[in-house]
Amino acid sequence: MKDKRNEILAKNLINYSCQLKKGETIMIEIKGIETLELAKELIKEATRVGGIPFWYYNDESLQRPWIMGASEAQFKAFGKLHLKLMKECDAYLGLRGSDNPFDLADVDSKQMHMNQMNFYKPVHLVQRVKKTKWCVLRYPNNAMAQLAETSQETFEKFYFDVCCLDYAKMSKAMTPLKRIMEKTDMVRIVAPGTDLSFSIKGIPVVKCDGGRNIPDGEVYTAPVRDSINGFITYNTPSLHDGFTFENIRFEFRNGKIVDADSNNREKINKILDTDKGGRYIGEFAIGVNPYILHPMKDTLFDEKIAGSFHLTPGACYDEAPNGNNSAIHWDLVQIQRKDYGGGEIYFDGKLFRKNGIFVDKKLEKSFSKAALKSKGI
Repeated sequence: MKDKRNEILAKNLINYSCQLKKGETIMIEIKGIETLELAKELIKEATRVGGIPFWYYNDESLQRPWIMGASEAQFKAFGKLHLKLMKECDAYLGLRGSDNPFDLADVDSKQMHMNQMNFYKPVHLVQRVKKTKWCVLRYPNNAMAQLAETSQETFEKFYFDVCCLDYAKMSKAMTPLKRIMEKTDMVRIVAPGTDLSFSIKGIPVVKCDGGRNIPDGEVYTAPVRDSINGFITYNTPSLHDGFTFENIRFEFRNGKIVDADSNNREKINKILDTDKGGRYIGEFAIGVNPYILHPMKDTLFDEKIAGSFHLTPGACYDEAPNGNNSAIHWDLVQIQRKDYGGGEIYFDGKLFRKNGIFVDKKLEKSFSKAALKSKGI
């Protein structure tokens, strides 16, 4: 059964997410031994459609000795090499299933910063995100099941349900939400530990419907850069560079995070001080995936939780630009369903979503499991 599901998922990734065409080159980055069967299906499907796949194996256990010991000159040379490779590719697939997501937990922050600035920013944030067709996804292994606090068998079923839903239907359901957000000026968010206001006027709104992430399920824009005022408390833990941040709280003044706290105040402020853009917000998004209900310390899943939103310190996307540039893009999630404390989102003074449920019943129904279930699995 899993082999068949890998085959279906590979076809969706190559043909729907990356839209790979004959003669195009695709880079497939493989992380984790258990991802190899899906990787084989991806290579097979890329070959079948006439593409030229290039693949390599990589995970945090291999990155660890390099990042710990490399000099700035070595990081620059490493980034230069990988940038050349990325520039040769029309598409990119990041297949992530590392055995231990905490392998980089104790790496010195200065080394992580050099890696971020000389490798990740130029290769991924600038070249891959802006100039290729790309999609990243996690793969169900025992490490992910542990983070989700469930058995691997149960997690696998959940994974393939959420990754193989009908994203074409989801895209159609997102259109009314997109149109409403495009007409909105002021947003106000109220929840426990949160009272925040900002404008999204004039910023494009983008549907995330399986073309960049699997799983997917968010509609995003960006705040007008200097318009955010108030405070927010995130109720979802975030695993970042091998450390689990909890109880993150930001206070904003004219768009800037003027106070930041968490279970490690020093670490979170170092991240935000990566560069000038690190203390401003680059994305505001509403999560709508009905299969994802609880956090599992994995951003690709958590940011799509039904009844959630995320407000992201760092770089904006070119598709929804607000002028904020940064080497970081850190999606932090607040869940507003009743079981997570509730909350409200107002658009131009009118209640738009309460306790994670859209006030418009038709809109809410369009994002149900029944409406989006795929016949392929």
